[in-house]
Amino acid sequence: MQSSFSYHSSFLFHTGNPGVVGFYRTFMQTLHSMFGYQHPVWAVSHAGHCEPPDSMDMIEEGSWAAERDVFGLNGQIEHKLAFLRKHVPRETSLILVGHSIGCYIILEMIKRDPELKVRKAVMLFPTIERMAQTPQGKVMTPVLCHMRYVAYLPLFLLSLLPEKLKSSLIRLVFGGIRSLDLSVVQPTVGLLSGDCAANAMYMGGQEMKTVLERDNITIKKNLEKLIFYYGASDHWCPVQYYLDIKQDFPHGDIRLCENRFRHAFVLDAGRDVAKMVVEWVRGDLGT
Repeated sequence: MQSSFSYHSSFLFHTGNPGVVGFYRTFMQTLHSMFGYQHPVWAVSHAGHCEPPDSMDMIEEGSWAAERDVFGLNGQIEHKLAFLRKHVPRETSLILVGHSIGCYIILEMIKRDPELKVRKAVMLFPTIERMAQTPQGKVMTPVLCHMRYVAYLPLFLLSLLPEKLKSSLIRLVFGGIRSLDLSVVQPTVGLLSGDCAANAMYMGGQEMKTVLERDNITIKKNLEKLIFYYGASDHWCPVQYYLDIKQDFPHGDIRLCENRFRHAFVLDAGRDVAKMVVEWVRGDLGT
């Protein structure tokens, strides 16, 4: 990793949950190539969602980690702000792109650091309000908030399996997806290592309790910079949420998917979604 950005305009991508950058490889590579490799496309995995390199230790316990709740939702927001402070010169113009809970993280970052030079922020399938009340939220809230410890034993047992067997099992699970992007298989294998999946579930439980009301104040202050893209059949952010925000911000750039993309678009539509984003932001980059 470079010590800092040295470019005038850069993309910074914020993942959903699980927050493993490898899931978005095709999306990011397409974005990078379509701008002629002129603008770097950076992303940071959520803390604790992937195995660190052998040269690094991942803090899992202790008073320091507990006090700062580094793997919780607030800790993940501060993790991304710390990355910007350490690696990105303040004068860099940013195109922020978020997926799912990454959109909530973007809004929080803009609110906490209003001096960020954000040129545009693209919100893909945004989970920015009433998560526990969504169809998927109603199913997952009890699991993530009250029953996740039950999943820890089978997750631990899965982590002990040989890598090839894990890979075969994952391909079997994804077998029903006709145009599966095979680049997502290895990141999924990595998620089944150590405490990664448990950390993702812990963060998910916090999302259900924390993501309640939409942050209309931050949205209103930055409306001209924001693009929202809602799914037409998304169980994490239903069409009603699209209609609600459209009514509250009639002049905002708020779109509804017409391409039948799933919420987890990286599974089979990373390239197509990236091409769409390129068209939306091309004018902001002057290319």
